[in-house]
Amino acid sequence: MSLIVDVRHQQGSFKLEASFESGGRLTAIFGASGSGKTTLVNVIAGLVKPQHARIIIDGSVLTDTVAGIAVPPHKRRIGYVFQDARLFPHLTVAGNLSFGEWFTPKVERYAARGQILDLLGIGQLMARKPRDLSGGEKQRVAIGRALLSSPRLLLMDEPLASLDQKRKDEIMPYLERLRDEIRIPIVYVSHSVAEVMRLASDITVLSEGRLSAFGPAGEIAQRLDLIPAEEREEGGAIIDMAVAAHDRAFGMTKLSSPAGDIYVPGILGAAGTPARLRIRARDVMLATEEPKNISALNILRGTVSMIAEAGPSAVNVTLDCGGSPVVARITRQSAAALGIRPGLPAFAVVKAVSVSGPTPEPR
Repeated sequence: MSLIVDVRHQQGSFKLEASFESGGRLTAIFGASGSGKTTLVNVIAGLVKPQHARIIIDGSVLTDTVAGIAVPPHKRRIGYVFQDARLFPHLTVAGNLSFGEWFTPKVERYAARGQILDLLGIGQLMARKPRDLSGGEKQRVAIGRALLSSPRLLLMDEPLASLDQKRKDEIMPYLERLRDEIRIPIVYVSHSVAEVMRLASDITVLSEGRLSAFGPAGEIAQRLDLIPAEEREEGGAIIDMAVAAHDRAFGMTKLSSPAGDIYVPGILGAAGTPARLRIRARDVMLATEEPKNISALNILRGTVSMIAEAGPSAVNVTLDCGGSPVVARITRQSAAALGIRPGLPAFAVVKAVSVSGPTPEPR
């Protein structure tokens, strides 16, 4: 799976310049409102004709303004999921899904309806009309319709933005399954740190039409300077771990990685199941001696690798914990009192209830 994007385009006074190459399963386009996210995906979809662009998906050239190539939108085989589901109100769920299949010639279809229904958990909704669906169900049906068109790329433009937190929590596990099980690249647009850090393999950061950064999610997560001010409290680190054990008496799961063990609330998957954790910098305390007799269950041993300014009274301290970075936001006064400096051994202390991770299994 590969996606190559090189765009230079101006609409009125707004100028978009972005160039990146991603081989990840889910590439997030992240930035504040007005940063150019939707314009960029519309260029990829062929809905906006750019002054200069080169778009290549798995070796297939969709746009090359220098070579005069511009594949029409309906021939690009791109599935597009919008912020609002845009289901046909007069059709049932089954009818909406069939429209996705109908749009693609039989010889080009690869998506199996049964697999998609199971993946998105919508098999029991087939006879319903859109008016009888929740917001999360509508979005899952919209995703199913896009997938049944057998696309070579799936574009998702703020698919959770119109949902309340409960519906977002409902649909997120389905998006994770989609990322892990569907073998096509996904481009996911969002201004939410929590969403992109949980889902993305690679992250493209836009700011006022310019590419601020691009790279693996784990690297971008540490760059709190790239996060819009209103979302900065959600920034921190990502650690890819695996389920090690369960403690059903206390309703906890132990996750393991080279960084150490992390205990999280809830009973997650079977032993060995991958689990991505997001640890916010604001939820991490630092100690220069291993803490004892404290309520926090998670203590990670590391070495200070970087210190960055975080305003007039705070700093962001990055610890290298077994090759995984963990970021702590502490006051400048605390950093001075502890003698925080690069190369100093230290411990990151994280409360289990503050860790963001996968959705627990139903009990």
